Amino acid sequence: MSKHFTLPYEGGLINKNLPAGILHTYEKIWTHVYPDADPASFAIADIIVDAINARKDGLFRLGLTTGSTPNALYNELTRRYQEGKVSFRNVEVVSIDEYYPSSASGAQSRNHRIHEALLDKVDILQENIHIPDGTVPPEQLGNYCIQFDTIARNLDLLVIGVGEKGQVGFNEAGANEKTRTRTVRLSYNSRKRQSSNFNRDIMATPDKAITVGIGTMLSAKKIILMAWGEDKAEAVKAIAEGPRITDCPASLLQVHDHISFYVDEGAASLLTRTVAPWLVGPCNWTPKFIRKAVVWLCEVTGKPILKLTEKDYQNNGLSELLETVAKYDKINIDVFNDLQHTITGWPGGKPNADDSTRPVSATPYPKTVLIFSPHPDDDVISMGGTFIRLVSQGHDVHVAYQTSGNVAVHDDVVLQHMDCAFQLGFADKFDEVKKLVESKRPGEPEPRALLEMKGAIRRSEARGAVRSFGLNDNTNAHFLNLPFYESGGIKKNPRTQADVDIIKDLINKLKPHMIFMAGDLADPHGTHRVCTEAALEAMEQIKAEGAGWARETHVWLYRGAWMEWELGRVDMAVPLSPDEVVMKRHAIFRHLSQKDIVPFPGEDPREFWQRAEERTSNTAKLYDHLGMAEYQAIEVFLKLY
Repeated sequence: MSKHFTLPYEGGLINKNLPAGILHTYEKIWTHVYPDADPASFAIADIIVDAINARKDGLFRLGLTTGSTPNALYNELTRRYQEGKVSFRNVEVVSIDEYYPSSASGAQSRNHRIHEALLDKVDILQENIHIPDGTVPPEQLGNYCIQFDTIARNLDLLVIGVGEKGQVGFNEAGANEKTRTRTVRLSYNSRKRQSSNFNRDIMATPDKAITVGIGTMLSAKKIILMAWGEDKAEAVKAIAEGPRITDCPASLLQVHDHISFYVDEGAASLLTRTVAPWLVGPCNWTPKFIRKAVVWLCEVTGKPILKLTEKDYQNNGLSELLETVAKYDKINIDVFNDLQHTITGWPGGKPNADDSTRPVSATPYPKTVLIFSPHPDDDVISMGGTFIRLVSQGHDVHVAYQTSGNVAVHDDVVLQHMDCAFQLGFADKFDEVKKLVESKRPGEPEPRALLEMKGAIRRSEARGAVRSFGLNDNTNAHFLNLPFYESGGIKKNPRTQADVDIIKDLINKLKPHMIFMAGDLADPHGTHRVCTEAALEAMEQIKAEGAGWARETHVWLYRGAWMEWELGRVDMAVPLSPDEVVMKRHAIFRHLSQKDIVPFPGEDPREFWQRAEERTSNTAKLYDHLGMAEYQAIEVFLKLY
């Protein structure tokens, strides 16, 4: 399964023959944007392999790090080694950080992870591997860091990923450009992020680490930074375009003479050349791209669409639009009508109505609708109001929960359910389950019996949620339990044809007219992306196998609790009444295991219902500010095909 989902774009910056100096006008670190992590990693692998092969004498000194960011790169380097395209016998690897204290054999250690991901798979000599030692006695740690810093200086190439707040290694906010290899105390938020490697137990997560400093990194002859996904977008913008500040440690690397940044489209989504490419160079002005520019102009000027003037366009870098497309007043009217036509209270199509300007056709009615939900609550969090509308308007709506979501249930929740069963007069299994919980080991998969209980809890919550607004939870709620997810830990298994076949069976059975999928690639653990890629692969295979009905099936993409579609890309906007907002909220409340104590909240402390309501309320305000009708909330969707 090698296909990767990338979001569709229309129009944009014309890169052909555009001088690099113009393309990177706003960037203090030149940034190379790729569709996803794989092609970007292939490009970095080219640089590494070429540099290793070009070295005629002495060791090539390569600095690396661990985490999820370099995984695709390490896979590619391993593949090229296996194909005989590169040897690591004359390579010296310096890993830039390690937890402290930490045993090299511990499954959570950086040492173990970089060996597992790369070093154990290539022919590097053990004496050429340098990884900070997390077992050094505290009284020797100062001298040890000085010695390690000598090893880590003057690398030929340093390749590192950056964190959501611009961290590099364990250099967090406050680090400066003079720092060397040293011990650092990890912040609470950093430990919370890292706790995913320690069975989500923050108390078991080390509160210190050894890290190479910014000053040491700057001594490298060449530096490559990497970042993937929309959750890194703010950091990428700050690093590439922002000022050099200690609050964003990677931005301090801007002064390096030979540094470059490799990112995917999600991570690049806030760069100037993505947000406002007309400020950079000539553009291809498609209708949606024109809408993107006008919505941006409204935000810059604080005006609704129909109040924009010719001077507004000229003063804000949009003269080319007026010169190549139309006069400002025609553009205003066209974009206003275009955006107005995205709004519909009939997400399945309004029967017996003129649908020439509606986002969804009136026929057939009723439609068979299939909603794919990566986790057992994404359906109601992301598009709960639209879900409720589709059911109430008489469509045959089905929801498919692609994964069990079992690892996102706290052990205490399981014990509470066991106690409830006992109090109701059922068998007393509390002590038995408590022993199962206590048998867990950091870094190892959870016991399968415990995961089964957690999966059952999430299934019951999902059934209760859809039951709350009238869906038949016995016939129309499907639990797919895709195999890739069932690793028992945060790190998932590879997606395979087995996952796709499960989805294909359901789609072939239902033959839906509309399919809704998660387009929210900011999911911190990647499950949304894997689930969507599996569903799209299933649709491609069904079409290739000759299913004529599938060519009439339309796929719509929603987003979740992290981020919303920008209005320039929206194809359908479904307004929600105050009562529907409350119904959606109550459906989210049915997911009790995710309420108050969400295991993976990220940096946002709010519960999912709060994030969802603010997101849909803000979307409604944006439409209002552009001159549209004022609504309580709006859920928006992008039409893939």
